[in-house]
Amino acid sequence: MSAAHRAWTPVCRVDDIPVLGARTVRRPAGLDVAVFRNADGGVFALLDRCPHKGGPLSQGIVFDNRVACPLHNWTIGLDSGCAQAPDEGCTPRFAVQVVDGVVHLDAHELASLATDLTRPLAGPQTRRVAA
Repeated sequence: MSAAHRAWTPVCRVDDIPVLGARTVRRPAGLDVAVFRNADGGVFALLDRCPHKGGPLSQGIVFDNRVACPLHNWTIGLDSGCAQAPDEGCTPRFAVQVVDGVVHLDAHELASLATDLTRPLAGPQTRRVAA
């Protein structure tokens, strides 16, 4: 869908995102969206979930056009959401538009994209025993 035909939702100002950092955008359903800012002022948005083990990408280290997952240091492309080889897998990315210093995300994507994905549970798994 072209940018002109999207319904955009303002989520923050560019200045609210730390350079080489991220902030998260909560959604009514599904995991948060991580909005990143690189050193060149580029703004990117990905589901806040590494494709490897579900680590919070918003807590990772941003460099160039990539973020390193804080759990296992997988490198994820901010523009694609995909892991750098030899790792494999992608996390959903969201369309971003910056107008007059305000970051907007696609309203339809915020409401529907990857709302079924969850973060893996940490710790030992317990099995439910029938009574």
